[in-house]
Amino acid sequence: MPASALALVLAAAILHASWNLLLARARDPEAATAVAILVAVLAYAPVAALVWRIEPAAWPYLGATAVLHLAYTALLAAAYRRAELSVVYPVSRGTAPVLVLVVGVTALGAETSVGQALGICVVALGVFLVQGPRRRSATGFVFGLALAAVIASYTLVDKRGIPHASPFAYLEISMLLTAVAYTALLARLRGRSALTAELTPASAAAGLATFGAYGLVLAALQRAPAAPVAAVRETSIVIAAALAAAVLGETVGRLRLVGAVVVAAGVALISAS
Repeated sequence: MPASALALVLAAAILHASWNLLLARARDPEAATAVAILVAVLAYAPVAALVWRIEPAAWPYLGATAVLHLAYTALLAAAYRRAELSVVYPVSRGTAPVLVLVVGVTALGAETSVGQALGICVVALGVFLVQGPRRRSATGFVFGLALAAVIASYTLVDKRGIPHASPFAYLEISMLLTAVAYTALLARLRGRSALTAELTPASAAAGLATFGAYGLVLAALQRAPAAPVAAVRETSIVIAAALAAAVLGETVGRLRLVGAVVVAAGVALISAS
């Protein structure tokens, strides 16, 4: 992998872990998430307009992925109110590729390899270590699995939809529908004051980082093959665990940190096989 591609994908991993950290540390993660996605769709609308291409065939997939992203957004915000980042993030980001692979093989007839099968086992071990043998993080574990299922679902949908649109235009529309629906729902349930209270630089930065991380990955893919890019991107799992300990003060013991590293290694193995 060229040094420029490596730098881009590592920056993407840091950004992805960082925007999750910013939402997890917010006083009101639900409202902060609503503000973040609104900032994201507004800030990146000009970028999407410059590369606009959405074919009619993309719209069914956009509708489906918008519903799934809405579920993801609601679950993520709820998870960060109730559980630890150092559990939710590794479980959700590590298990999702496994679910995509399993569904692809069992339901869609995709082929697999020994390396991918080994990667699944490694991820399972890592998730067990993150949760801990005494299962003290059951809430985060359940939220992580639910998020992984949603991530896997919209990944499979987007794989079919993205050939019919430019990536940024596709992402802009799917996130726009999600932002409008989630913000409207939250305003109705919690009132506008909850949203205005989270109009902070941190929430805005989280929103900018969501699309920014994606853009850096696209730039890396222009310089290197997809497999190593996807593998290096999973360093975000380890970064998130480290940030949870350093910034949020979570008790990320040696076992959980090792588990995060093992999860990242397993996903990297799946990506590279």
